[in-house]
Amino acid sequence: MFDHSGKVALVTGASRGIGEAAVRSLTKSGASVVLAARSTTDIERIAQEICDEGGHAEAISCDVSKYDDVEAAVSLALSRLGRLDILVNNAGVIEPVSRLETSKPSDWDKVIDINVKGVYHGLRAAVEPMLKQKSGTIINISSGAATGALEGWSHYCASKAAVLSLTRCADKEWREKGIRVMGLSPGTVATEMQVQIKASGINPVSQLDPSVHIPAGWVGEAISWLATEAGDAYLGTDCSLRDEGVRKAVGLI
Repeated sequence: MFDHSGKVALVTGASRGIGEAAVRSLTKSGASVVLAARSTTDIERIAQEICDEGGHAEAISCDVSKYDDVEAAVSLALSRLGRLDILVNNAGVIEPVSRLETSKPSDWDKVIDINVKGVYHGLRAAVEPMLKQKSGTIINISSGAATGALEGWSHYCASKAAVLSLTRCADKEWREKGIRVMGLSPGTVATEMQVQIKASGINPVSQLDPSVHIPAGWVGEAISWLATEAGDAYLGTDCSLRDEGVRKAVGLI
């Protein structure tokens, strides 16, 4: 168990998969959480479940590609919960998987708007209250695709490389001001994204047996772990959940 009592977290893409797992882990550790996602159906249900169990959770509709939406989610955390200690920039997409010559510019634009601009919007909206507090943790969900090229994933690889660069830049600018920024590269996770990847039939990742993917709950626990002082070792870079040492430190094996 990690202790986040008294802390307030905002998680984007919180309706399922890694986002929901992060919310569950953080609230289990004592944090109050704002769940943000484009559709409110699932996040309202999850928030109600957390409240019924004695926790504190709020839900808000948020399209991370729109700065005003992200700013509103941060404002909700401040107005309802009083502060913002942890931001998990999780919202991301990979569809449609396509080779460059068959890709549609509009689809490419959408992925960059969500995966890159969405992370920037989170950083930009969260930094002001964190600077006032002189503390805060921002965890950007990254990927091995940030440093490795894969057929059909030009949009995703480029976007995750940009996220890693944003992590490095934010750390350089804010570390001395008390704001901790790091990335988490979880490896392949049993989420809807892997279903989409497998259906594409493109590149070796689509050929993986579903049994090799780790559960989303593992990633949620890793996020809670990184939000503690243990995450200091990964400031300005990506922590890989493929690393057996990391898994042991988190308590997964």
